Amino acid sequence: VQLQACGGGLVQAGDSLRLSCAASGRTLSSSTMGWLRQAPGKVREFVAAIRWSFGSTYYADSVKGRFTVTRDNAKNTVYLQMDSLRREDTAVYYCAAKMVIGSWTTAYEYWGQGTQVTVSS
Repeated sequence: VQLQACGGGLVQAGDSLRLSCAASGRTLSSSTMGWLRQAPGKVREFVAAIRWSFGSTYYADSVKGRFTVTRDNAKNTVYLQMDSLRREDTAVYYCAAKMVIGSWTTAYEYWGQGTQVTVSS
């Protein structure tokens, strides 16, 4: 699976941003697609994920109610809509995929390159 993430940028606190992750190379019908992020000096953390087949979702508490993960079957693309952005959301965001059903937050097998999101106050 090849993953290509884009959509990052510099925004102000309270603004919105949408990240995209285009997938190719393998059927995604049994996959879980996730978004994770890594801020400077911190470990990478889980943000949100979606089960491709059912569309069920799971979010980290820190983004629940502000971020929304969706997928477009026709485009083989996963999106992360980020609203009410905060300074602490500043990080490099990665999309990832896993084919084994299990934990929402760990054991991702395939990774895209990161995209930088910077939120200024």
